[in-house]
Amino acid sequence: MKVPPHPGLDGDTVYLDHNATTPVDPRVMEALVPWLTTGFGNPSSGHAWADGPAAALARARRQVARLIGAAAEGIVFTGSGSEANNLALRGAVLAAGADRPQVITQVTEHPAVLETCRALRRLHGTQVTYLPVDREGRVEPAALAAALTGRTVLVSVMAANNETGTLQPVAELARLARSRGALFHCDAAQAAGKVPLDAGSLGVDLLTVVGHKMYAPKGVAALYVRPGLRLEPLVYGGGQEHGLRAGTENVALAVALGAAAELAAAELADGADGRAEALRDRLHRGLTRALPGRVHLNGSVRHRLPTTLNVSIDGVPGHELLAAVPRIAASTGSACHSGSRAASPVLRAMGLSDDRALTAVRLTVGRWTTTGDIDLAARLLTAAVTALPARAGSPT
Repeated sequence: MKVPPHPGLDGDTVYLDHNATTPVDPRVMEALVPWLTTGFGNPSSGHAWADGPAAALARARRQVARLIGAAAEGIVFTGSGSEANNLALRGAVLAAGADRPQVITQVTEHPAVLETCRALRRLHGTQVTYLPVDREGRVEPAALAAALTGRTVLVSVMAANNETGTLQPVAELARLARSRGALFHCDAAQAAGKVPLDAGSLGVDLLTVVGHKMYAPKGVAALYVRPGLRLEPLVYGGGQEHGLRAGTENVALAVALGAAAELAAAELADGADGRAEALRDRLHRGLTRALPGRVHLNGSVRHRLPTTLNVSIDGVPGHELLAAVPRIAASTGSACHSGSRAASPVLRAMGLSDDRALTAVRLTVGRWTTTGDIDLAARLLTAAVTALPARAGSPT
């Protein structure tokens, strides 16, 4: 599949922070612009100016649904992944109307889920159970089975971790939850468009997709809601988005998400995940060969995103390493915590030491990453590690 060049990327710098955000694909921009200009009508109006926007909105739902193997009538457009997660968790708990309901999640979830759980506990008396993860960052299905009770309303476990790329056994976890009458929500912000997803095969009731993680603009996401499932609305008003998120629809951004979903589906069919994995592994090999014994993989070897490499390099704090190589855009952990130098809570939850967590860097490849970019990044990082004074510390 031929990919057009991106005007925001050049050969002098290397962008390896695709888990934080992706560049907007020029083809997505091309699809979006007409709905900001000539196609400005309100899709809920009853005249000809509404017909085009209404049809574009319906097409975007179908495109997103096809990417995740879902029914188009289950797609609800939102303004962000955090909003979609809030709608899923809050909507399910309040709609259940249960006395002292229980929500189960896991300790390395995104803050959009963790903070919503805290709010549900504070405001609605919801019991929240946090499942541990193993050394690779994965939830053991047995831990979920032991935590489920007759009061469990919802289980929320992400598809892929934003820091390590670790993939969770979602289908098995969802099967356990639903066998006990609980709903299952999956935050697939990092996974959608990077690995094949099928909501039906996974057995999920709710699934979050985020635009700016898959080459659409920031400010648009979607929540898949299994048809027939009742949620308490997040925004009350005129009944848009199946009555769950009122407000005149942002047709342009919905079209952008739909276009991005269609491109992602085509790329996956063309083997994009395999190409990303080859680039990721090339970078890992380049670093380990140049820095023998000092590079340690964080996360799962087998169960992780093809785009994500999270490694700790002995003796070099991650923030100092990245500051020494301004030609590389990367992260020391979640972008939501990029200003903090505290050890990553995700890596600490996996049982890694503070030293190991503080020396971690997250390097994530994307649609326009080339082998030249990878080789340049390996050389620049190696040179910086060699030049920086080593710090004492345990790699464990």
